[in-house]
Amino acid sequence: MSTVQLYTKYTRVWIPDPDEVWRSAEIVKDYKEGDKSLQLKLEDETLYEYRLDLQGNELPLLCNPDILVRENDLTALSYLHEPAVLHNLKVRFLESNFVYTYCGIVLVAINPYEELPIYEEDAIYAYSGQNMGDMDPHIFAVAEEAYKQMARDEKNQSIIVSGESGAGKTVSAKYAMRFFTTVGGSASKTNIEAKVLASNPIMEAIGNARTTRNDNSSRFGKYIEIGFDKGYHIIGANMRTYLLEKSRVVFQAEHERNYHIFYQLCASSSLPEFKDLGLTCAEDFFYISQGGDTSISGVDDADDFEKTRHAFTLLGVKESHQMTIFRIIAAILHLGNLEIQVERGSEACSLSSEDEHLKNFCGLLGVELSQMQHWLCNRKLVTTAETYVKNMSLHQVVNARNALAKHIYAQLFNWIVQHINKVLQTTVKQHSFIGVLDIYGFETFEVNSFEQFCINYANEKLQQQFNLHVFKLEQEEYMKEGIPWTLIDFYDNQPCIDLIEAKLGILDLLDEECKVPRGTDQNWAQKLYDRHGSSQHFQKPRMSNTSFIILHFADKVEYQSEGFLEKNRDTVYEEQISILKASKYPMVADLFHEEKGAVPITPVGKGTAKISVRSARPPIKAANKEHKKTVGHQFRNSLHLLMETLNATTPHYVRCIKPNDEKLPFKFDPKRAVQQLRACGVLETVRISAAGFPSRWSYHDFLKRYRVLMKKTDLSKNDKKQICKTLLEDLIKDPDKFQFGHTKIFFRAGQVAYLEKLRADKFRAAIIMIEKTVRGWLQRVKYQRLRQATVVLQRYARGHLARRLAEHLRRTRAAIILQKQFRMLRIRRAFQRVHNSTITIQAFARGMFARRIYHQILAEHKATILQKYARGWLARTRFRRVRAATIVLQCYYRRMKARQQLKALRIEARSAQHLKKLNVGMENKVVQLQRKIDEQNKEYKLLNEQLSTLTAAHSSEVEKLKKELLQYQQSQRGDGNQLLSLQKEMEHLRLELERAHGERKVVEDSHMKEKDLLRKRISDLEEENALLKQEKEELNSRILCQSEDEFARNAVEENIQMKKELEEERSRYQNLVKEYSSLEQRYDNLRDEMTIVKAPGHRRNPSNQSSLESDSNNPSISSSDIGDTDDVIQQVEEIGMEKAAMDMTLFLKLQKRVRELELERKKLQTQLEKKEQESKKSQVIETKTVTSEQEDFAYNSLKRQELESENKKLKNELNELRKAIADRATQNNSSNDVQDSYNLLLNHLKAANEELEVRKEEVLILRSQIMKAAQQKEMGKNMLKEKESISSNASWPNSDRHVDQEDAIEAYQGMCETNRKTEDWGYLNEDGELGLAYQGLKQVARLLEAQLQDQRRKHEEEMEGLRNQLDAMQEELQKQQQASLQTLQLSPEVQVELGIQQEITRLTNENLDLKELVEKLEKNEKKLKKQLKIYMKKAQDFEASQTTLPADRRPRDSNMQVAVQRKEKDFQGMLEYYKEDEPLLIQNLITDLKPQAVSATVPCLPAYILFMCLRHADYINDDQKVHSLLTSTINGIKKVLKKHHNDFEMTSFWLANTCRLLHCLKQYSGDEGFMTQNTPKQNEHCLKNFDLTEYRQVLSHLSIQIYQQLINIAQGILQPMTVSAVLENESIQGLSGVQPMGYRKYISNSPEVDISYSLDNMIRQLNTFHSIMCDQGLDPEIIQQVFKQIFYMINAVTLNNLLLRKDVCSWSTGMQLRFNISQLEEWLHGKNLQQSGAAQALVPLIQAAQLLQLKKKTSEDAEAICSLCTSLTTQQIVKILNLYTPVNEFEERVTVAFIRNIQMHLQERNDPPQLLLDFKHVFPVSFPFNPSSITMDSIHLPASLNLDFLNKV
Repeated sequence: MSTVQLYTKYTRVWIPDPDEVWRSAEIVKDYKEGDKSLQLKLEDETLYEYRLDLQGNELPLLCNPDILVRENDLTALSYLHEPAVLHNLKVRFLESNFVYTYCGIVLVAINPYEELPIYEEDAIYAYSGQNMGDMDPHIFAVAEEAYKQMARDEKNQSIIVSGESGAGKTVSAKYAMRFFTTVGGSASKTNIEAKVLASNPIMEAIGNARTTRNDNSSRFGKYIEIGFDKGYHIIGANMRTYLLEKSRVVFQAEHERNYHIFYQLCASSSLPEFKDLGLTCAEDFFYISQGGDTSISGVDDADDFEKTRHAFTLLGVKESHQMTIFRIIAAILHLGNLEIQVERGSEACSLSSEDEHLKNFCGLLGVELSQMQHWLCNRKLVTTAETYVKNMSLHQVVNARNALAKHIYAQLFNWIVQHINKVLQTTVKQHSFIGVLDIYGFETFEVNSFEQFCINYANEKLQQQFNLHVFKLEQEEYMKEGIPWTLIDFYDNQPCIDLIEAKLGILDLLDEECKVPRGTDQNWAQKLYDRHGSSQHFQKPRMSNTSFIILHFADKVEYQSEGFLEKNRDTVYEEQISILKASKYPMVADLFHEEKGAVPITPVGKGTAKISVRSARPPIKAANKEHKKTVGHQFRNSLHLLMETLNATTPHYVRCIKPNDEKLPFKFDPKRAVQQLRACGVLETVRISAAGFPSRWSYHDFLKRYRVLMKKTDLSKNDKKQICKTLLEDLIKDPDKFQFGHTKIFFRAGQVAYLEKLRADKFRAAIIMIEKTVRGWLQRVKYQRLRQATVVLQRYARGHLARRLAEHLRRTRAAIILQKQFRMLRIRRAFQRVHNSTITIQAFARGMFARRIYHQILAEHKATILQKYARGWLARTRFRRVRAATIVLQCYYRRMKARQQLKALRIEARSAQHLKKLNVGMENKVVQLQRKIDEQNKEYKLLNEQLSTLTAAHSSEVEKLKKELLQYQQSQRGDGNQLLSLQKEMEHLRLELERAHGERKVVEDSHMKEKDLLRKRISDLEEENALLKQEKEELNSRILCQSEDEFARNAVEENIQMKKELEEERSRYQNLVKEYSSLEQRYDNLRDEMTIVKAPGHRRNPSNQSSLESDSNNPSISSSDIGDTDDVIQQVEEIGMEKAAMDMTLFLKLQKRVRELELERKKLQTQLEKKEQESKKSQVIETKTVTSEQEDFAYNSLKRQELESENKKLKNELNELRKAIADRATQNNSSNDVQDSYNLLLNHLKAANEELEVRKEEVLILRSQIMKAAQQKEMGKNMLKEKESISSNASWPNSDRHVDQEDAIEAYQGMCETNRKTEDWGYLNEDGELGLAYQGLKQVARLLEAQLQDQRRKHEEEMEGLRNQLDAMQEELQKQQQASLQTLQLSPEVQVELGIQQEITRLTNENLDLKELVEKLEKNEKKLKKQLKIYMKKAQDFEASQTTLPADRRPRDSNMQVAVQRKEKDFQGMLEYYKEDEPLLIQNLITDLKPQAVSATVPCLPAYILFMCLRHADYINDDQKVHSLLTSTINGIKKVLKKHHNDFEMTSFWLANTCRLLHCLKQYSGDEGFMTQNTPKQNEHCLKNFDLTEYRQVLSHLSIQIYQQLINIAQGILQPMTVSAVLENESIQGLSGVQPMGYRKYISNSPEVDISYSLDNMIRQLNTFHSIMCDQGLDPEIIQQVFKQIFYMINAVTLNNLLLRKDVCSWSTGMQLRFNISQLEEWLHGKNLQQSGAAQALVPLIQAAQLLQLKKKTSEDAEAICSLCTSLTTQQIVKILNLYTPVNEFEERVTVAFIRNIQMHLQERNDPPQLLLDFKHVFPVSFPFNPSSITMDSIHLPASLNLDFLNKV
């Protein structure tokens, strides 16, 4: 790329200008080698000839393309030079009103001199968590980057804010501190962030003043360290100050003021507490009135003083100390008004003792007036021989007074800073800190003194550190990308720093001259000339012998040496200090005493160098002024300490620019701006960046933007890097102009602009071609239109001429006829004939023409139809081609995105070894799960095989019986000749019957054997029971013998004491169990967090979690399990809680073993029941005697069960007695305790025996009633079945429909009942066996049909599942083939890494799939267990009903007990519980309840159960129970919500239950307003005794709290994905354009991997929320309010992000945004949420998207925008228009005039000044009354809730 190619026609360049600094112009004529000038055209269309320097070969600087103007980052500019930087800042500031711009690592902040609505708390939250390059430049973005790097890198950070006075340094630092206090608020209740912010008004009052450049200029430097703990919450702060401008206390230049505190105090002097200060208006005091005007427009000093006092109070400054501070400040004012009298004839001075100001000064400071009067005018001289007092001259007295005033103010300033540091210090260990440095910028005035010298010296040091840091970052970036690093020459100001601080430098010579007794400023200046005259950074002015010039990095500065020595010494007479030390006010005296020690060292964060952070003001040694350190020496030490601190942190730079000296809003002075840009180092940053490779593009973005310059053959390649290399080698011949990194392409300055020029030329050529074609087409259309018009005109003209000719001929002919009338008669008839013929011909001709026209129309119509179908076919063909091409493009694009993800995964794959270590336990878990699945599959196959064999056997038997039945029927229909065959058939049936009798005998024998075994077992149990009873009676008698004497005396007291101890032990045990569960939950949470941290892609349970834990959390535990667990818990209570806590794991193992034994017992029991059922089937053909034996067996089984339960209880009681005896025997207590305990246990045994007898009686009664009811029901059913079977006459009804499971059971029961119905079959044979067989076949056929249909349905489902698996495996195979093809194209190392990563992904997916399968199987197992229990219970009831017969048929047994039946009452919808069971109720129903446990029950079941318990408490009129239950319920819900504060499902579950409980309290309160929809049954369930209105209010408040927590959880989940899903998601591919990235963009994304969400992810999350709330029974009105709030948050977050991002304000983004919003609206419509107001919440966002898409040129467009955007404020509309950025250079920008026109149209609006929306705003929620239709008596309590202690009333 040569110079001739760049400097061509239409290229814009920059030329110097005396007024504007730089001015743009356009080249009119191409530049050629050797030209002496350039022909330019200025912006005002005037021609200008620019002379070139041929020797220097310097051409004017080039302008950047228009697309790069207004860039957020100056380093994104292709041409990096001073005019480009200045122009970009000017355009952003004036046209777009952007005050912030990035310049690499520097944030350039221009003071707008106007309040802008961009600093609200919403802006802080909008920038929080965002990458620095993603949002528009802002001080909050820099603060967020510092906060993020501190948390990510665990390294301390610093924000360096610098600039001229009035540039806005203090405000920027204040906003940065406010960001940290908002984002990193303190975790405790110390309110430390408010104290940090409260220090700002105090420091502004005592350290800020009005200058000619700034109304609130900081006259000191400060470095504030904000400390954070390990959770990155603020825990404290520390402040260091530098070089307070003490001279301002006694002198101010014209139009300047003293420090604000003086004027604030004078403005508030009229307050009663300040009457004693003796203050008046500010104009009356010399020290604060030298500048002239003592007020500032727009500032209320009295109001600011109130803020200062409030800040003092907030920081803990006592009222007495505040008053002392104000007295000292007032005393300084009085000191300045002292009248010094000069005595006549001498230079001696004196003060009048009657001077009011002197009295006030001494009175306010509490010192003696006479001593102060004397030593203000005299001084003490000490020599080796004597000490004498000398009078001072007037000049010396004034200097001494001023020095004293400055010293007093400086000491007060330091005391306030120390007190603030003490308040902001904390005892918590500091983990890291962020420092904010607010320091003066480079200063140069007409008269520069010692203060300007120190300020510029500090800026030299900071600039050096800045240059080194920029240089280091550039080097790191190049090394990271593998770019060859070449040294870049940059300005090194170390020689200038050595000139100032090196040995025998300026400061050393100044200190040396201060030590000389008669040293003067002139002598010091002369020494400087002699020592440093030859230095390149030091010059001597020509016209002065007392000044010197230093060449700083920013500018040359001339300093006047006058006053340097005095300011450096900072001399205060010791006698005056001694008087102040003797003050009667302790605080005043403490100000001037020596400091006892330094400020403690501030701890630094882990991983950083240890920095000794000391006070910036070294200790003062006032005893000997010769050894006192000078001001310059102190400042140099504090500056070195500051540099050490900054070098140990990661710096962030904010450069504040003052746009004009008049302080006018949004006025830009280029001269002043360039001067400050040079001084603050911004241009140096640009120069360093421009010397290397400033422009950097990723391969993807470069290919996407410049693919138009590539050839079609190059685009067909797959390697993007190779494509880019080929393109650049063809376009840019110089290889030094670009470099290829690992992930980006690096360009020299100007190369991107050259590529943009080539791209624009390519587009321009294409546009010319398009215009040429379009214009030719337009001309052809115009020509065809003219030709058609000409033809029409010709036709009409010729017709007119023909008509004229015809008329002439007719007239001629008529004349001839008139002239020759005689011919008329002759030819009349001929004429008539001709006339008639003509009419006939015309008729036929017209008909022919009409038919021809008709046929033509018909043909055209048919042609139209053919064209329609042909065009439709063509359109469909074209659509298919386009769709196929689109699919191909999508495939290519998705492959491209997959490669991007592959690159990111490669980085993660580097830690593959770490992932292998993490997944060591996963393989074992997978093996275990696989084994478990194999075992279950084996069981499943075994059951299938058994079922198939049974099915085959039954089917063969059925077929055989069918054939026999058909033969039998045919034999009946035959005649008498078939008698022989019938007899043969009868013989065959007799043989079969005999065989059946033989089988029955075998079954009876086996049944008898089993019955004998059972009887033997029962007898053994009875014997064992008798032995246990005997042993129990012996123990009781022994206990009674031992405790008979002592029992009567101490029974009552010891009983109460034992009860108390038992209750304490139980409570202690429950507390320990609760603590253990909470610790276990916390351990699980921590383990889940560690799992999430180690494997962020999946959330799953830990792989080493045992099945024991899942069993212990299984909600469906049988009653026997619960009993065993209670036994174990009771043993733990008896052993002791200490040992139980130690052996908790042993307890869990024992519990697991007990469950396994219980499962084995159940299996044996089921086997026994199966055998009993088989024996019962054989009883179908038994006689009545067998039936009686069955009745005896049923009674014996009932008795056996009762004996077993009684035996078990006796064993438990015996074990308790044995343990009690053993425990008491081991103790050495008194005999009274032993006997009392024996008595107590005896009472327990008696009570247990009584309760056992009562329970036995109730059980027998209930069982007898159940048997009778079942028998009656079954007898009725059997009668109906018999009638149906008789009428059916051998038909097979219902054979073609599915038989339900209950129908099958009824059929089985009917088959068992046929033994009593044999006498009703009249048509059967004598024995009735054939009829029984026929009836049994019918019942069996039904069962077989049901089983066959179930098998067929299962088979179809299995086939469908196999087909789905086959499809999934085919898709997986295709994916693997594609992945393998892609892998083969990679290098071997990448293949290995990719293979490892794919294997890990596969194992993880298989692990998750197996875990889901196991969970599903476990759920099915639990469900089957429940069904099995139900069927077992039904089978037992059926067996009992079979054994029940009428009383006259049952043989009397003397051992049978008579069951007395009781009359049952109906369930009244109330639940009774004991008071001591209330904690257990709350625990099982609230604390430990999981929403999944009640998912299959009635929604809001816990609320109904609690209300039923509350009803019973109301029923028995127990107010304490009501109060206790409601209080415990509310506290339990709060505890659960606090524990699960991030669980949406749990929060939604308890919101639904709380609202339902509130509705129940209203519905059943008895108020008529709430009972309008109640049924009579529900009205009976109303509360009778208590009015719970107050509790309804408490529950309403609790519901509001839960609702707010639910909203916070939902917002916390959706907020991170909102911007990515709604604003950045490209639902419509190919719309977005790519623009150059700045330095901020590519460094902000490098350390982290951005997580992007699609709109589908958000919609899936919304579906999850909606399904959870609907499944849990939440009221629809509340669901609508929830989604209204969620969609408002989506709208606010997206709109705020849009208002703060320039890169998304484009037409394409508006199109994408509108499409995404329409998807959300469709989702609302699909969920029937249109009336919720959620769609209306998106209106501002919709209008913002439409605003981006509308035309923005004319005034009509402005009116349309104003009428459309009614929901957007004026500031939001203007902000979007200012941010609007064209995607390419052919789209026009929004002009400033159009924006002004919009503002004119919107002036009438009264919009709030707020720019951003408050996304944390919560709409007020309401809970409308929603009564339930469910009655309390219809609610069933599931066994999984473990609420056995609740009794139904």
